[in-house]
Amino acid sequence: MLTQHRSVAGGTPRGETQPGGCDYNHLRRTLEDNIETQTVRSAGGEVSKAWFLATLLFAVFGTQNAVMIVPPLLVDIATDLNTTVPVTGQLATATAAAWAVSLLTIGPLSDSFGRRPVALAGLLLVTGSVLASAFAPNLATLLVLRVLTGLGGGTIPATSVGVVSDVISPARRAKAVSAIIAINGLAFAVAAPIAAVLADWRGWQFAFLAAGAFMAVGFLANVIWYPLDRTDRVRSLAFFSRYWALLSLRYFRVAVAVGVTQRIAFWGAGAYLAAYLIETFGVSEAFVALPLGIYGTGQVIGSYAGGYVAARKERALLMAVTSVCGGVFAMLCFSFDLGLWTTVVVATAATILISVTMPAMLAASTEYSGDSKSTGASLMGFSNQTGGALGAAIGGALLATTGYAGIGYLFLGVTIASSLMMPLFGRQFGESAGTDK
Repeated sequence: MLTQHRSVAGGTPRGETQPGGCDYNHLRRTLEDNIETQTVRSAGGEVSKAWFLATLLFAVFGTQNAVMIVPPLLVDIATDLNTTVPVTGQLATATAAAWAVSLLTIGPLSDSFGRRPVALAGLLLVTGSVLASAFAPNLATLLVLRVLTGLGGGTIPATSVGVVSDVISPARRAKAVSAIIAINGLAFAVAAPIAAVLADWRGWQFAFLAAGAFMAVGFLANVIWYPLDRTDRVRSLAFFSRYWALLSLRYFRVAVAVGVTQRIAFWGAGAYLAAYLIETFGVSEAFVALPLGIYGTGQVIGSYAGGYVAARKERALLMAVTSVCGGVFAMLCFSFDLGLWTTVVVATAATILISVTMPAMLAASTEYSGDSKSTGASLMGFSNQTGGALGAAIGGALLATTGYAGIGYLFLGVTIASSLMMPLFGRQFGESAGTDK
């Protein structure tokens, strides 16, 4: 079990063990030896850490691409499958819900049995389900395939944070984790516009085929260059004990609640922005690629900024302020007719501000999770995807009853709620931010 948390600089008391029963001092020496080298062992032999990180980020991008291509295709899919945009929007709900369920299992599996087999299995499942989605004859089949995409995709964030924590020094870990989160925004900035263009050119099925082919390349690259697991890893499943140990810490209890509420706004805004621009301003799917690219760039900026916020002692205050301000901009975007480009600017400002909180909390979670870093990442990912499922589901219900204005006020309400919880991090949050100099 984890005992009272101490800062990274202060270390862990002699004899204390982390979740899973591993001796901390032995683990620390193992990781320090690994961190000091410039290479990691993979199935293809020794490979530089920079090349491994590039391969990992390629896979993360491909996985996020498999999720992000759906929002700009909602109108096209709804038309082709004879349904409505609110109903088709539940594809995002299905993906996020399955992703959340997957995360609850993947963290302990990765911490107990290794990152590599879990990550490769997830990449293979995402690749197959995305390719199969191009041939879905109806919405029900597509929903099932999106569930499989979510189950496979849920393996990637937790294992990625875990393997990065294994090989990257603590001083650089926050920025590395933030880079992983920033890939989400890059995927939206690049994948969503490309998907819109491909759908306008050859139909939404072709967009899925392209995404699946990209994912297949990422899978093969990681088969070769994903690091081999440590030979000293404890090969026994410590499932409930890992979660119990982490949830005994106030940090994780608060962070999960903050993540669920705050990410309702993050994912909800992204899920319905393309449809809002198309239906409100009458733009084509090809044209909406440009606004989505601008919007996605804002996610990259906000996510990467989260790494710097995570290293500051006043991070709880910074997260609260950026979250509320982001909610205000999101409300203005969806609830008022501001004109096309003003709406795009306001939406981009909203996503920059809302994107800060999750990567900051995820980076901070590595300070608290000991030998259960993938489990800690799973908890944060669970709150992220639960918020995504709720954002798509509640947003769809409000869209069907109150229109887009109701969605805007939802985003404002949840960001205020998340900000009110952030002071519960208290002194503990500030004291652990020992990297701020």
